[in-house]
Amino acid sequence: MIKPTLAAFADRLARTGRNTGDLMKFTPNRVKIELLSGLTVALALVPEAVAFAFVAGVHPLVGLYAAFIVGLITAVIGGRAGMISGATGALAVVMVSLVALHGIEYLFATVVLMGILQILSGIFRLGKFIRLVPHPVMLGFVNGLAIVIFMAQLTQFQILDANGDKVWMTGIPLAIMLGLVALTMAIIWLFPKMTSAIPAPLAGIGIVAVIVIAFGIDVPRVGDLASIQGGLPAFHIPMVPLTLETLKIIFPFALILAAIGLIESLLTLNLVGEITGKRGGASQECVAQGVANTVTGFFGGMGGCAMIGQSMINMKSGGRTRLSGISAALFLLAFILFASGLIEQIPLAALVGVMFMVVIGTFAWQSFRIMQRIPMSDALVIVLVTAVTVLSDLAIAVIVGVIVSALTYAWNNATRIHARSEINDDGAKVYRIDGPLFFGSADGFGEIFDPKSDPDLVIVDFLDSRVVDQSALQAIEALALKYEAQGKSLQLRHLSRDCHRLLHRAGQLMVDSNDDPDYGVAVEYSIKTGPMGGGH
Repeated sequence: MIKPTLAAFADRLARTGRNTGDLMKFTPNRVKIELLSGLTVALALVPEAVAFAFVAGVHPLVGLYAAFIVGLITAVIGGRAGMISGATGALAVVMVSLVALHGIEYLFATVVLMGILQILSGIFRLGKFIRLVPHPVMLGFVNGLAIVIFMAQLTQFQILDANGDKVWMTGIPLAIMLGLVALTMAIIWLFPKMTSAIPAPLAGIGIVAVIVIAFGIDVPRVGDLASIQGGLPAFHIPMVPLTLETLKIIFPFALILAAIGLIESLLTLNLVGEITGKRGGASQECVAQGVANTVTGFFGGMGGCAMIGQSMINMKSGGRTRLSGISAALFLLAFILFASGLIEQIPLAALVGVMFMVVIGTFAWQSFRIMQRIPMSDALVIVLVTAVTVLSDLAIAVIVGVIVSALTYAWNNATRIHARSEINDDGAKVYRIDGPLFFGSADGFGEIFDPKSDPDLVIVDFLDSRVVDQSALQAIEALALKYEAQGKSLQLRHLSRDCHRLLHRAGQLMVDSNDDPDYGVAVEYSIKTGPMGGGH
């Protein structure tokens, strides 16, 4: 139920973009769509990059340079066309303590090391482990990120008072701000019904900006956050001592940042893949993120990862190829170099309206309905991951979700193991095991047997079971010891090849013969007690 629902959500979001036909044919219309989509993303990137730079405690240009470099490199060599990367809040909240304690140069060194770790993750194909993330966790991730994006926009409703402290807007200023946000959202909703010539988010930003500038409406603008004017990012080797002490300082931060960046990037990769119908690319994305962060660390950037909000803006605006991501990065650089004065006049209300529409489109509203139809454990995982994403961070939320899902799965399988018993023609008792034998079911497995009352020969048939782990080996040896203490024999039957290899490597099999249920041959394997420590 969850997977079709997520696919339906992705399909609905995909339909809000253009009907592009063959997306790989760069017709003039396709190029126009990609460029306009890139421009829309670039406009939305500016306040986010500046805000995240403030969160990390660095100059706004450090965030903007990161958005440009990370966005450009991942757009060129990333694992999924149409994904947008840049400076993100998930990374910024980790960086702030490093900058406060050791300074910005240590941040640059950490970003370089973070990139190297991500490259190694791609080389060793660790990105494939994203497959272990269940769909309830994906839904919780989507919902949690939507809430985080929404909450991040609320800071735009704060202004500085006479003492320089941030306070919430009230009265007329708040009403004007809310009105412009609502106007932007209405334009984005209505514009596609009238024309598809311009992406609706870009139209919303443009129209509201013209109204504000033309009528001189006094509302917060991009320039009120900080000036975005600057030059080209310059090559800069982080000025830190090349000592073991430096490594001890930056490695823990680099490891955490690399993990958070990859988790957010790979989950965004999966979500964009649902929209575009593409699969794979996890290892390539790991390498791309690593190269991007390594480079940005040498060019004065704060590092970054994939951005679900900007990626959804790109999808909604019709961007489906690498051109949209590349153009977004280049437009952002152009803003910094040539158009800072113009971009700084854009009202923040217009950008908030765009992000609110992203929140509405990103949140999986169907999750409220399907939670009444799916197992209670899956519903709890969705809620749990959503809550932890909002209250803590994405990496912890995903890890918690995977652990809870795995424990639930283990518990469900642990309760399924049982056996049917019968006496064969030779007078031996045969236990036919049903269900996997692993750490969760090992105790239940031992309770099935009755060594005191069973005959001298007992056969355990694994035709419908599997021996999975060390706990299973321990349980088998403990059972053999019980029968041995009663002067009786225990044998195993119908071991599949993987089970045979596991037990033979452990030294428990006294007969070295491959037996597989497909062969229809029932080889009786005697048990050698002792290799697993005598059952202790």
